[in-house]
Amino acid sequence: MTSIEADYLVIGAGATGMAFVDTLVHESDATVVVVDRGHAPGGHWTVAYPFVRLHQPSAYYGVNSRALGSDTIDRTGWNAGFYELASGAEVCAYFDAVMQQHLLPTGRVTYHPMSEYLGDGRIRTFGGDEVHVTVRRRVVDTTFVGVTVPAMRPPPYRVDGVECVPPNALPAPRPTPDRYVIVGAGKTAMDACLWLLRHGVAPRRLTWVKPRDAWLLNRASVQPGAQFTKNVLADVAAQLQSVELASSVRDLFGRLAESGVLLRIDDSVEPTMYRCAIVSQAELEQLRRIEDVVRLGHVQAVEPGRMTLEGGTVAVDGTALYIDCTAVGLGRLGTTTVFTDDLITLQTVRTCQPVFSAALIAHVEAAYDDDATRNAYCAPVPNPEVPLDWLRITLTYNRNQLRWFDDPTMMAWLDTARLNILSHATGSVSSRAREKIMGVMRSRLAATNVKLEALLASG
Repeated sequence: MTSIEADYLVIGAGATGMAFVDTLVHESDATVVVVDRGHAPGGHWTVAYPFVRLHQPSAYYGVNSRALGSDTIDRTGWNAGFYELASGAEVCAYFDAVMQQHLLPTGRVTYHPMSEYLGDGRIRTFGGDEVHVTVRRRVVDTTFVGVTVPAMRPPPYRVDGVECVPPNALPAPRPTPDRYVIVGAGKTAMDACLWLLRHGVAPRRLTWVKPRDAWLLNRASVQPGAQFTKNVLADVAAQLQSVELASSVRDLFGRLAESGVLLRIDDSVEPTMYRCAIVSQAELEQLRRIEDVVRLGHVQAVEPGRMTLEGGTVAVDGTALYIDCTAVGLGRLGTTTVFTDDLITLQTVRTCQPVFSAALIAHVEAAYDDDATRNAYCAPVPNPEVPLDWLRITLTYNRNQLRWFDDPTMMAWLDTARLNILSHATGSVSSRAREKIMGVMRSRLAATNVKLEALLASG
């Protein structure tokens, strides 16, 4: 057994683990051991479907010390007019470069890929050796929330006599089926639908099984660059005003939809899901071309000629290829304390922004001396599941923001953090205008929180 010492032992080299280690190493003199089951950094990105892309601009993703992408606006396709969305291959290459060119050359990071963490500081390497790490400060758990993509597990329903594949298999050569049946309602299912439409599959050959419809975020409102500053700030203002004027939870979502903060594919269907997926209007228009939408709950079984769902049986004529897109994606809904004794449990501290959250947690670990302060700045925001969670996560995030606003040192860090959406939005305005924007937000967030609490209590 080999024995080594380090300040931190980080379990997982996925996106959040990389963002945490990058900030910690650049803002402290800490030594870090990273252990990961994967063959390369990137976590679920290394096993995602080959046509996966970010659904938020590349400018907001990755680690603080290295830009992702070329900071360009797409001129063609369904993201035209908006900043680029990195492909899965780009993201994987990026995280490998961060590890090889930024972290390992410091001499303070040790990386064990293809290895299993056994607990108590013990690592079993791919070659079968055991390494024991004496951790001087903390273990960092990046796996608590959990991210699952379809390729990581079989379909959660019975498959008998038909072909059912994850989206990873879509580009593979095969006899052309009469029908493609996309099972799932989240971002992965939307990606699969858009990929098929982009490659010339007629909408009439698509069946979309949606156990529930989702509220979606508007990509036009989450853009970097000076030309989008007004849009981003208008979206923030619309959220605050919608909460202020809402007479009920239902009225709130009506206002959020009317102002373009939230979108939905079918305006005649009331969404019962919210998972932070982001779309463009062009993508919405394409998805609306699919008319054969099955809303009978979750699939229980698929077999030749039919599907059995919670709400009934549906005939499926001809040959069909089923594409399973039902993996939970964001993972665990619950939260736990971020900083506890010798453990840091990475979670989201800003709504739907896991890599920014991981970087901020690392900054707080390096910059503040006691866990009471650290935890006060890093109240975990649960991953949303249902529309009412929009209120819950906004409330928690607003409380975090108010604490950050009161700390000039934290605000200085936020102003320079590449992963911080608001730093992009306010970076192109004068310091005086920025102070005014921050002052308005600070003054209105407390009242917004009071109203959110009232709406939650009533709804």
